[in-house]
Amino acid sequence: MLAASLGFLTGCQSIDDRIKEKPAVFAGLDAVTQNKIKQGIIDLGYNEDMVYLALGKPDQKRESTSADGKTTTWIYNTYYDRYEGTAFVGYHRSVYFDPYLRSYRVYNRPVYADAYREEKEERIRVVFKGGKAAVIEQSKD
Repeated sequence: MLAASLGFLTGCQSIDDRIKEKPAVFAGLDAVTQNKIKQGIIDLGYNEDMVYLALGKPDQKRESTSADGKTTTWIYNTYYDRYEGTAFVGYHRSVYFDPYLRSYRVYNRPVYADAYREEKEERIRVVFKGGKAAVIEQSKD
C-alpha cells in the first residue's frame, strides 16, 4: 500500500480546521481512513476531498490531457531558508575622540551577517484520474 505522510506541509490551516470545513465528507469515511487522514496520510484511491482533508490546499494544480484521458495533478511544496554563510552587509560608522591628536576621528568597521536564501522544494505530487488518486510521487531526501 502506497502512503504519504506529510503533516509538515499543511500550512496555516490544521487538519481539524479542514475537517470542520467538510464535516460530511469526513463523517462518511470509515474509522481507519479517518485515522489516516488525521495523521496526514493519503493512499491511492482517495478522492480530491480526502486528499484535501489530509494535506490541505496544494501549492499548484495542473491539468493534462492524453490518449488515456484527463488527469489533474496536485503539487505540494516545502519552503525553507538555506544557510549561505557569512556575508558582508556594510559598515558601522563610529566617531570617537582621539586624545593624542586632540580631534575627532571616524572609523568605519565592516559588518558581517549570516546570509540565507529562500528555497522551495517539491515534496509530493498527487495525480488524480477519474477523480481518484492514481499516482502519488513523494521525494525521499
